[in-house]
Amino acid sequence: MRIAMLGTRGVPARYGGFETAVEEIGQRLVARGHEVTVYCRNASDTSADTHLGMHLVHLPTWKGKAVETLSHTALSALHLMLQPRHDVAIVFNCANAPFLPLLRLARTPVAVHVDGLEWQRAKWGRSGRGYYRWAESYAVRWADALIADAQGIADYYTEEFGAGTELIAYGAPIQVSPRSDRLSELGVTSRGYHLVVARFEPENHVAEIVEGYHRSRSELPLLVVGSAPYADEYTARVRDAAGDDPRIRLLGGLWDQDQLDQLYANCRTYLHGHSVGGTNPSLLRAMGAGSDVIAYEVTFNREVLGERGSYFARPDDLPELLHAAELMPKHSTERGVHFRARAANRYDWLEVAAGYEQLCKKLDSGESIRGSASGRRRNPAGVT
Repeated sequence: MRIAMLGTRGVPARYGGFETAVEEIGQRLVARGHEVTVYCRNASDTSADTHLGMHLVHLPTWKGKAVETLSHTALSALHLMLQPRHDVAIVFNCANAPFLPLLRLARTPVAVHVDGLEWQRAKWGRSGRGYYRWAESYAVRWADALIADAQGIADYYTEEFGAGTELIAYGAPIQVSPRSDRLSELGVTSRGYHLVVARFEPENHVAEIVEGYHRSRSELPLLVVGSAPYADEYTARVRDAAGDDPRIRLLGGLWDQDQLDQLYANCRTYLHGHSVGGTNPSLLRAMGAGSDVIAYEVTFNREVLGERGSYFARPDDLPELLHAAELMPKHSTERGVHFRARAANRYDWLEVAAGYEQLCKKLDSGESIRGSASGRRRNPAGVT
């Protein structure tokens, strides 16, 4: 089967959850005997023609928060139309919905991974939020199948659109015997720090985590890994929350995956503030590393962590949770072991890839799997 994957930055995975999913799923589909084409944005570090058995197509994009994804996906869809027919196309991000008719015109069945509730992100103004609401309804209308990575997202599409989805989560990388030899480069020791890894966006609550830690009496330092393009104002807010607290270390972006894996595996707690993105790859990576997780109180995080998770809703909730983790290190370690086992049992990349393969086979056979999707929904935001 010939499968095309588009709508992301491409592979090798260097940035976010979509790219990681493409890399992990794509290589496993190749191993199962399928031909996989991945559309990539032009970059000096992704100029190869193949990666882990996947064929790569490099195309340019216009730079800018609002147009980067759309311009690249438009070129990808046009390029795909001019190639020998692929059996299935998987489009990531419902923002790319306007280009689905092009793929349908090429007689290519299309599945759309809808991602999270993007219209809830503060970085989008009124027009941006309205666009995402419209794009969701357009994806429902034009996609042959919708993919949700969390039950909460699946429920949203059922309630808002009357649309059925394929529920396929992400996988978690499992660290069975983690190393710690790279920690000294950052001046920390195993179980001797708390950790945040996130893009600097309001919905990831990095500023609230930093503020809550600043109010605590924690003796272990807080390492904050992350940054974001087009987010100078929020970055300044995070720095203001940190103030001159010598315990808080803002490390910026960290792209060395080996060192980052060691940070996940050796922290006292991993603080996770993501709230709108469905099943989050950073949360799964922390669980697979055996981290003791303290997560923002939202349905997606509860779905992943379960009842053993610790949750916060505001900065004032964090000092007590951090103090407990430092006061009872054995309990913290036991929680991390539990989360790693939960990740291994529930979030397996082999099973994820098998789910995508089964979906692609259904689409290739012409089987209708759109459920009750009608393209209509309630319109609380007044979007037309």
